[in-house]
Amino acid sequence: MRVTIRDIQEMKARGEKIPMLTAYDSASARLLDDTGVPMLLVGDSLGQVVLGYDSTLPVTMDDMLHHVKAVVRGSKTALVVADMPFMSYQIDAKQALANAGRFLQEGGAQAIKLEGGRHVANSVHCIVQSGIPVMGHLGFTPQSVNQFGGYRVQGRSAKAAAALLADALALEQAGAFCVVLELVPAALAKLITERLRVPTIGIGAGPHCDGQVQVFHDFLGLIPDFAPKHAKQYASLGETVKTAAAAYMDEVKRGVFPTDKHSFTMDESVLAEVTKTSPREG
Repeated sequence: MRVTIRDIQEMKARGEKIPMLTAYDSASARLLDDTGVPMLLVGDSLGQVVLGYDSTLPVTMDDMLHHVKAVVRGSKTALVVADMPFMSYQIDAKQALANAGRFLQEGGAQAIKLEGGRHVANSVHCIVQSGIPVMGHLGFTPQSVNQFGGYRVQGRSAKAAAALLADALALEQAGAFCVVLELVPAALAKLITERLRVPTIGIGAGPHCDGQVQVFHDFLGLIPDFAPKHAKQYASLGETVKTAAAAYMDEVKRGVFPTDKHSFTMDESVLAEVTKTSPREG
């Protein structure tokens, strides 16, 4: 049985920290699900870490649905949250609801995530009223990278901090079950977390959020030349992959792989018959 949004909210009520990780395919989802992680986010960050774009902006609904389906197939117990990609919800509440519905109906996800505060609150309310759980996302919102002028911490001035708090309260009022806070000063994230009844999930927002989220490729060190300040590498699999690939290529070149152990047999009489009946070339 999968984790539900009620389970996530009860974790906050108990003071239990909430870990969340991103996943983009069936294999990684299965591995993470086996650890008991309560939430898996199929983030539009797949644009950068999987598809090779320089931002999340080119990611489409078809891209997201493809990967959401894979994560759902690979997991059994985690709550799967699907990220709404750029321009899939910004036009109006009707568009937002239609695309959110696709993630549950076609993708099999149990919730969706979208970026923004008060300006998307009406869409959040519409989606929630239709029975679709919504996770909010405030602070640095990657789909607005061009408006922000790059990857910058948000909410450092009094005016900006007050706006973020107002946005968080608006999302809660609209029915969001949880709010991600990205690149927000730790003290402000603490204040928002204390003011909200629903859980906050931090990424680059300090230790006081109700939970944390990390990108699969970041926490496993799969991209060795990229190490954002807010990410902690728990393994260095990028170097492990390179070492393994080099060993494989060396063995193939030297003819020591494959061996009989990695090969299959057939009845010698069958081979003899084929040899006898097949005409020789030339």
